Amino acid sequence: MSSNYRRNKAFIDKYRKELKAMLDDISEIDKRVLNKAVSVGLADAKRNTPVVTGFMRRSWAASPTKKTGNGAEKELYNTVFYAPYVNYGHRVVNRKGETVGFVKGKFILEKAVGKVDKQLVKEFEKEVERVNKKHDK
Repeated sequence: MSSNYRRNKAFIDKYRKELKAMLDDISEIDKRVLNKAVSVGLADAKRNTPVVTGFMRRSWAASPTKKTGNGAEKELYNTVFYAPYVNYGHRVVNRKGETVGFVKGKFILEKAVGKVDKQLVKEFEKEVERVNKKHDK
């Protein structure tokens, strides 16, 4: 075999090794980005929750990140039974069962999800830039 073959094989092996390292970094991006973005949303939900006793504010949580077929998944939720009433609003009923008013919702969760969406874009761009710098691209 010629020396060209050995040189080309060495170059291809080096390229494969670099590509494998870059793919490993990329596979971890989704979890890292999702964790950071949901943390921002969680902080926003806690900050925007009205406080009477503080119980609802303390009950905001995020599930652990799970790998799925298409990427990663994480949930933002509140465990207090009355959280949907505060979030979406509710009717006010008198003793006779008649509706006498309506309390508007605060839409805390929807606002937090909006923050998460914006943060996902920012964090993803940062991570792609970091991987590109790491691998000189």
